[in-house]
Amino acid sequence: MTRASRERSAASTGERLGVRKTYKLYIGGAFPRSESGRSYEVSTVDGRFLANAAQASRKDVRDAVVAARKAQPGWAKATAYNRGQVLYRVAEMLEGRRDQFVAELGDSGSADPESEVDGAIDRWVWYAGWADKVTAVLGAVNPVAGPYFDFSLPEPTGVVGVIAPQRSALLGLVSVVAPVIATGNTCVVVASTDRPLPAITLAEVLATSDLSGGVVNLLTGSAAELAPWLATHADVNALDLAGVEPEAAVDLERAAAQTVKRVLPAPAAEPDWTADPGTGRLSRFLELKTVWHPMGL
Repeated sequence: MTRASRERSAASTGERLGVRKTYKLYIGGAFPRSESGRSYEVSTVDGRFLANAAQASRKDVRDAVVAARKAQPGWAKATAYNRGQVLYRVAEMLEGRRDQFVAELGDSGSADPESEVDGAIDRWVWYAGWADKVTAVLGAVNPVAGPYFDFSLPEPTGVVGVIAPQRSALLGLVSVVAPVIATGNTCVVVASTDRPLPAITLAEVLATSDLSGGVVNLLTGSAAELAPWLATHADVNALDLAGVEPEAAVDLERAAAQTVKRVLPAPAAEPDWTADPGTGRLSRFLELKTVWHPMGL
């Protein structure tokens, strides 16, 4: 039964029709419609209609990259302690909308939606704690043969394109986005194609938290259509292929090589996002800068 026929059936029986939402993109702290004007239906695993989601285009990718680039210097200059506070605030607000996320994950086919929401909240807190510690862990004072101090200091890569996990619509998404922004980068994220609603609701949380507009930009639509534009965009500094199938990742890696991007390769299989995340993703989108300083001056 199509959506129109369901609505006619409900109207004929006198049932109240629910207000079905048409979700928008999240770019630069605002919620614009897709430049293409396209949208697509989002349904439950058993085929029940949930909402319409915007289907982003190449132009939307370009707009999101512009917003991310504009926001990156200010976000990188914020103190690491402040970035940790902002991430913790996101966790607080996600906790306040826990029931909504549980319902959306249940509709999306999550095996254990409550555990996934709790895991996502805890993951924000975990990365919030790392924000002001990663420099101490990854930085170093290097021994040199001369009267100099030699320091290695991590700096953010810049703008990171993220293809979010396609199955883990919330915990997997948080696990790839949080480390990117905790270290001072900004990002353009392509959400799960078939399970976009938890990501869009997360964007609403981000918009009403302390996170500056443009730090996270979220696009919905076809990951296969949008990923190549991120891979070839000259103003994107790095690419995370977490949600890309290995066979499709080869072409994206080749495209990214044209602009010498850092690339976090696609996993061979869907990772266990509930496992200890470690510091791997924190370090993948940092550059080490070496500074020399004369002693005694």
